[in-house]
Amino acid sequence: MNFLQETGILTEQSGVSTGSRRLTGEGANFASHSPVDGKLIASVASASRAEYEQVIKSAEAAFKQWRQVPAPRRGEVVRQIGDALREKKQALGMLVSYEMGKSLQEGLGEVQEMIDICDFAVGLSRQLYGLTMHSERPQHRMYEQWHPLGIVGVISAFNFPVAVWSWNAMIAWVCGNVCVWKPSEKAPLSAVACQQIAAEVFAKNDVPEGVSCLVTGGREIGAWLAEDVRVPLVSATGSSRMGQSVATAVAARFGRSLLELGGNNAVIISKDADLEMALVGTVFGAAGTAGQRCTTTRRLIIHKEVYERFRDKLKKAYGQLRIGNPLDEQNHVGPLIDKGAVEAYLQAIAACKAQGGRFVVDGGVLEGPGYESGCYVKPCIAEVEPGFPIVQTETFAPILYIMPYATLDEAIAIQNNVPQGLSSAIMTLNLREAELFLSAAGSDCGIANVNIGTSGAEIGGAFGGEKETGGGRESGSDAWKAYMRRQTNTINYGNRLPLAQGIKFDL
Repeated sequence: MNFLQETGILTEQSGVSTGSRRLTGEGANFASHSPVDGKLIASVASASRAEYEQVIKSAEAAFKQWRQVPAPRRGEVVRQIGDALREKKQALGMLVSYEMGKSLQEGLGEVQEMIDICDFAVGLSRQLYGLTMHSERPQHRMYEQWHPLGIVGVISAFNFPVAVWSWNAMIAWVCGNVCVWKPSEKAPLSAVACQQIAAEVFAKNDVPEGVSCLVTGGREIGAWLAEDVRVPLVSATGSSRMGQSVATAVAARFGRSLLELGGNNAVIISKDADLEMALVGTVFGAAGTAGQRCTTTRRLIIHKEVYERFRDKLKKAYGQLRIGNPLDEQNHVGPLIDKGAVEAYLQAIAACKAQGGRFVVDGGVLEGPGYESGCYVKPCIAEVEPGFPIVQTETFAPILYIMPYATLDEAIAIQNNVPQGLSSAIMTLNLREAELFLSAAGSDCGIANVNIGTSGAEIGGAFGGEKETGGGRESGSDAWKAYMRRQTNTINYGNRLPLAQGIKFDL
């Protein structure tokens, strides 16, 4: 019996659908192999250009109906999706873990994120507030209201194959939009499973076909979405290079892009830090998901007074990491997504050594029983200078660069002196240091934490970063505004027509 039969999560493997209606997938088939054991999970058909057109037309038609459904009613449908995900949490979490390679706990956690964002979106459906303003003209009232945009294109990455889609889709849906999802070709089956779960709920609630669409395939589909004037918003998660391409194409047609791109995240370890707490946050941040989170801790900036002591603690902790099948909950670290990622990991190690880095915990590819896929690597630690070119880049692998600092101003400057600006953290019990780090003179990242690591954001806060991270914000807070258009309304309830700014235009 294969993995999909064991979990029972998928009854269909078509990657092109407009909800419950599945298209044949006339494009070339592509395979989803598990990095866990290298085995073929299933083949998925990609969409042809003609099928993409069918999907977009279906989404356009659905939007005209869905936008008229009251927002609280839309929220009720999303609530039911959350319940359906609760029922499927174990099976879907296993599929995410097996297809992507993250630990089972992280796979289950990703599904829990989806459930949490459903709950958030349900409440949001009754809180799509606008403002009222006083008019300078007598017997006039001004206010703002928010309307849905239309089709929201979602391009998701392999490392969070389902959660990031849900951040976008659940909020977009309660706002009255429809979604066309292009998942990573490295983890398409998790997306197919989510589409199937949502489609079943939509069908029970007589939701128009086309509110939730899935289009699997390669980069060309992402390009179609980016260039399509019928898609007013494209939300893209991935590398900075990919995001730049999407942003350029969308801007050329005056569309909107919501970008969640690369991270080169640092933790500052103060001499006033609780070193045991800092150790836990650092090791999970650097080695969790085998270093394949956008919020992975990639740089550690350690005060010189505790540098050697903390470095030695790290070395000991890394020696205790268990690397292996992520479905075994005894293991801490699973595989990289594919052999291409392994090659990038090896190239980064070679570049670090060539630039003068000294590895205090060596890396390498694991071989032998349990590692047959060739995708398992050792989390490693290198002592570096902050200006090394390799330290300025994002390598999606468990490589941690460590460096000393003397003053907090120096540490903050080192942290900020990279092109990316997603997540950051300081470990300190010094109130002044914590407040400076969070001030305008501190971290330049979209996320700045004190006494927790860079990884593991909650859905209640808006998630995203600055600089080459793209500037987008998803999930909590007022991120819903990205999925809507603002309209200012003025109502004259008097019997005269005075003009603004005292202008006279008498006839």
